[in-house]
Formats: sequence, structure tokens, C-alpha cells
Amino acid sequence: MSAPTLKDVGLVALGGALGAVSRLLLGSALKNVTEVPWGLLVINILGSLLIGFFAAWTQAKPSPLIAQFVMIGILGGFTTFSAFSLDNLGLVQDGKWGVALLNMGLSCGLGLLAASGGFFVGGKMFPAAG
Repeated sequence: MSAPTLKDVGLVALGGALGAVSRLLLGSALKNVTEVPWGLLVINILGSLLIGFFAAWTQAKPSPLIAQFVMIGILGGFTTFSAFSLDNLGLVQDGKWGVALLNMGLSCGLGLLAASGGFFVGGKMFPAAG
């Protein structure tokens, strides 16, 4: 794979901005409906659906521009969970169920542990004004 060009970087940056704004708007619209974080759940599932659709599209009609702008840019700004889902789908399609389950378990478990650790350290460094 060659180094990204300025055009590649621009497409990803523009797509990322659109995805991030879309995430903000959709997440805000669905926030605090119930105790379930519906906004994030909907964003993650919708992003996974869309990345699957565009992965099939770019496989049938290879288009680096679509892949960069939509899959990396827009969906990367919208949710990285979609890329996580697509990676695990590839493992399952290759018959590597064990690796997929290990990846999902480690990502979720270690991600939660890392967020807890970061929150703990941040709380010690930046105590809430009281």
C-alpha cells in the first residue's frame, strides 16, 4: 500500500467531519430517552450496517475514493465500532470464530478496563472542584 496522497487525506478529513457532525446530531436527538444509551447503540448499529453495505459495494465495484471518503472518513468519524464490526465479520467469514470471539472479548473487556484506568488517573490528576 502506498503512502496516502494529499487528496486521500482531504477525502478522509472531509468525510470524518461529516461523520462526526452526524454522530453529534443523531446522538443528541436520542440522548436521555431511557437509561439505555440509545444514541450510541443506534450509531454503532447503523454504522455497522452502512460499513457492511459499502464494503460489499467496493468489493463489487472497487472504488478507493468511496472506501476512503465513506468507510474511513464518514463512518470513521461517525463510529469506529463499524470498523470493529467489519473486521470481526471478516474473521467469521474466514471461519475464524475463535479469533473473532477473542478479539471481541478482549476489545470490550480491555477497552472497559482501559477507560476505567484512564478515568481513575484523570480523576487523580484533575480532581473535581468541590
